[in-house]
Amino acid sequence: MDFLKTDGARTGLFFGATSGVITTLGLITGLNSGTHSLTAVLGGILVIAVADAMSDALGIHLAEEANPNATTQHIWAATISTFLNKFIFALSFAVPLIWLPL
Repeated sequence: MDFLKTDGARTGLFFGATSGVITTLGLITGLNSGTHSLTAVLGGILVIAVADAMSDALGIHLAEEANPNATTQHIWAATISTFLNKFIFALSFAVPLIWLPL
């Protein structure tokens, strides 16, 4: 549990959660308005959960590596935490759509 107490993990948590909510809501709104298809919306959520989480994790990784004071543990904690939080927050939007179709 020490991993969750690191600055890197907190960086990933807050960045991943914020970004996951904002981008996923934008995607849901756009896909639903354009297609009115539950399948398209669920597929979009899955794609954004994987692709955007990977993209943001790489961005955080590179940003943290650019910091001369960052340790290897901090860099990887931020990277992994960003990916997992973004992935989980994005996928969480699919849960109500499965039971409450648009």
